[in-house]
Amino acid sequence: MTPGQMDEILNIIGPDITRQHTNFRQPIEARQRLAVTLRYLATGETFSSLAFSYRLGERTVSQAVLQTCDAIVCHLKTSQLPKPTADTWRATARRFQEKFDFPHCLGALDGKHVNVFAPANLGSQFFNYKRAFSIVLMALVDADFKILAVQIGDYGRCSDGGVFANSALGRGLQNKTLDLPAPEFIPGAEDLGELPYVFVADAAFPLKTNLMRPYPGHNLSHAKKTFNYRLSRARNTVEDAFGILSSRWRVLLSRIMLEPHKVDKVVMATCILHNYLTQPSHQTGTETDRHITELNSVPAMGGNRGSNAAYEVRDTFARYFNSPVGSIARITE
Repeated sequence: MTPGQMDEILNIIGPDITRQHTNFRQPIEARQRLAVTLRYLATGETFSSLAFSYRLGERTVSQAVLQTCDAIVCHLKTSQLPKPTADTWRATARRFQEKFDFPHCLGALDGKHVNVFAPANLGSQFFNYKRAFSIVLMALVDADFKILAVQIGDYGRCSDGGVFANSALGRGLQNKTLDLPAPEFIPGAEDLGELPYVFVADAAFPLKTNLMRPYPGHNLSHAKKTFNYRLSRARNTVEDAFGILSSRWRVLLSRIMLEPHKVDKVVMATCILHNYLTQPSHQTGTETDRHITELNSVPAMGGNRGSNAAYEVRDTFARYFNSPVGSIARITE
């Protein structure tokens, strides 16, 4: 983050993190509060380490970090993580078509574990398959690594499918309240009929008419292998986004020693700052290593069998990708 970007954020949240001077205390300035918070998020250092570095009390540091994360979420979430609109969905689909040759794709979905301190009396709920205590960070990402929607705080023992079903995105998809574009013909492939707009995900997610996952198994036909390749190509954007997120904000790779509801706010702040820095006007030109994704994936569990309609949608995409108009060989000629 550049000094200019830090100044811009400070101008937005400064009033919320400024504390009055009194005869009994000399509060730390808003700029230092933001600096301490950004260092905590970027390094994952302990509060005691930060207190030593900044010559502050440990309690002062913890309060400054949490209050600043609150202010970031309060003042920047609306602009950096707005609810997707019909125009957002269509713009996202155009970018996936341009970058990955996957038509009607509205975003790539995945979930990762963030390790946390085991809360009293609830530890087993947060205990995940890696034998660590965690919460789940689930994100929907566009073709340019920007987070479109996020779900934070579900128990670490939950599967991706379970987290998705209980998320605002999952409920919206089920209740048809996401304002998704209606099914349309793919230009040049009208013989396949109208295809819905879809999200892409891995095998941990359920197959739905608007949510595509790979064909399972190893001895697949050429058509199914081609579909899996094209889906993986589009889905990699969410893996890359998590790589950028965790490389910039390494607190996500640490064990966050806070109560779960406070961890949720810290993680949300990193997602908001990720989107802030992902904007073209805020990119510094320094390439972040997009392949350092040390966050643990959330495994699949049972109950992910799709409906007949969902199978038909996947098969139709497979036919398109193996057709003369939809094959990569044709596109790259």
